[in-house]
Amino acid sequence: MSSKYISSILFDDKLEKSSYLNELPIIKYLKKVGKLDFFANVTFFVGENGTGKSTLLEAIAVAYGFNAEGGSKNFTFSTNETHSELYSHIELGKRGFAKDGFFLRAESLYNVATNIDDMDKLPSFDAPIIGGYGGVSLHNQSHGESFLSIVQNRFFGNGLYILDEPEAALSPMKLLTLMAEIYNLVNKNSQFIIATHSPILMAFPNAEILEFTKDGIRKVSYQDTEHFKITKTFLENPEKMLHYLLNKDS
Repeated sequence: MSSKYISSILFDDKLEKSSYLNELPIIKYLKKVGKLDFFANVTFFVGENGTGKSTLLEAIAVAYGFNAEGGSKNFTFSTNETHSELYSHIELGKRGFAKDGFFLRAESLYNVATNIDDMDKLPSFDAPIIGGYGGVSLHNQSHGESFLSIVQNRFFGNGLYILDEPEAALSPMKLLTLMAEIYNLVNKNSQFIIATHSPILMAFPNAEILEFTKDGIRKVSYQDTEHFKITKTFLENPEKMLHYLLNKDS
């Protein structure tokens, strides 16, 4: 079953020459190829810090109409406008209409939770908004609990869901729970685009893994990702790796 609400990204290459974005590997890559296609219902952006994963993910979310700090298209709050202008230089190839959607960022979940609580204090809302998020203020839950509460209570299916580094909020066990939720939502005609460093999450079946490097983007298999290789090597012999890391200068 295919539910690709976003099928491609087109880059217009009209960034100002002085923009810091020009130094990001992802921008240099897009300048060369001009387009990035999506072929799966679940796509992972993986790679080292600084390659542009979250920057591109944020641009996709904002270009689609989501709030830069997270939430659905109905969220309009802003605590600090730090998102880049990249969203205005990409065009999304769209296929079909997503009835639901959410941009979920582990780093700005606090701001989303605060906005929900603030809106529930307004007299213009007849029914508490928090009812759609499990009924308990997200501030009264742990970081991981509130993250999963949004996925389990607010994600309805037939939607586009963009997640930025969910492993920052979730334990390994809760990452497995998230994978089960993603599986159920994909079976309800949903598409996920996820930036992650988690080798657990990357194991999701039939996902497309796009590895961001200093040379651009390449499609890789799960076991060919650096995350899998390094984690596997470490877990097979942590003592040896730690000895090398901590004594290499001695």
